[in-house]
Amino acid sequence: MPPAPTSAPVSGPSPGQTPGQSPAGASRLAQLVQQIGPLLGLVLLCIAGTVLNPDFATTDNILNVLTRTAFIGIIAVGMTFVIISGGIDLSVGSMAALIAGSMILLMNTISGSLGSPYLVVGIGIAFALLLGALFGLAHGLLITKGRIEPFIVTLGTLGIFRAYLTYFANGGAITLDNAVSDIYSPVYYGSVLGLPIPIWVLLLMAVAGGVVLNRTRYGRYVQAIGSNEQVARYAAVEVDRIKILTYVVLGLCVGVATVLYVPRLGSASPTTGLLWELEAIASVIVGGTALKGGEGKIAGTVIGAILLSVISNILNLTSIISVYLNAAVQGVVIIIVAFLQRSRR
Repeated sequence: MPPAPTSAPVSGPSPGQTPGQSPAGASRLAQLVQQIGPLLGLVLLCIAGTVLNPDFATTDNILNVLTRTAFIGIIAVGMTFVIISGGIDLSVGSMAALIAGSMILLMNTISGSLGSPYLVVGIGIAFALLLGALFGLAHGLLITKGRIEPFIVTLGTLGIFRAYLTYFANGGAITLDNAVSDIYSPVYYGSVLGLPIPIWVLLLMAVAGGVVLNRTRYGRYVQAIGSNEQVARYAAVEVDRIKILTYVVLGLCVGVATVLYVPRLGSASPTTGLLWELEAIASVIVGGTALKGGEGKIAGTVIGAILLSVISNILNLTSIISVYLNAAVQGVVIIIVAFLQRSRR
């Protein structure tokens, strides 16, 4: 008896796929949108800002936006490593406040005994970077060796850091001595080749972060841990050491941002660095880094930080909504991007 004829396979679009569109083509299109989305959004925002208020496109305003972006952008570079590795840090704003207050107290204390104010400033800067690295090290140890979730650890230190600053300031402000402030102020207000120093520092930190993330073994390990920590352990990656180093990197970035921020006002108070953690995390995820970890780009993070600053600047110039709602806008942006990323691994 002859075998029954078999029916030919029927080809057609897979579920969720439009006719005439291959899965590979759809994937490439999604990747392209993901890569250029933040930059395209920034360009459209700049066009809208210029239309709403011509003062937006002036050189002074653009430099002001970029300078104010530098603090959050530098912290966001470090936050990118943490989020890619599958972690989070909610304490960076409070950490910056405590570093600023401690730095000012140290410089005020030694300014009378040391003859050179330049030496005082140098010691203060070194102390700020050391303190940031130590705070990051403490976070890394508590998370890896203490086996505590990053959210819980950094939520706890958020309160600890700001409480100690409030205690040191006695509820007020800690102000830098005038003699030291005059020497220190060019770190924020100075410029090189027409660009303010904070912008140069942001560019250097972004380039260094991009090279480390994409061109070094450490950067590959960070992405591997965020993709699948258990597989990374099976591959003989020293997961705990990489995670600790990642939080140290973020602490150093907070220290650098604080060094640039202190000469701006010359003081630290309980409101210093308020909501910086929200802005840094928003910059990272708006820039395309996956909240679940495993992938991300430093360039996207910097674009995300600038994009958020542009939104704030447009709101200030046009009064579309109250400036007091800037944080609410950033919160909405975080929720929307998180919703769009919900299916990403």
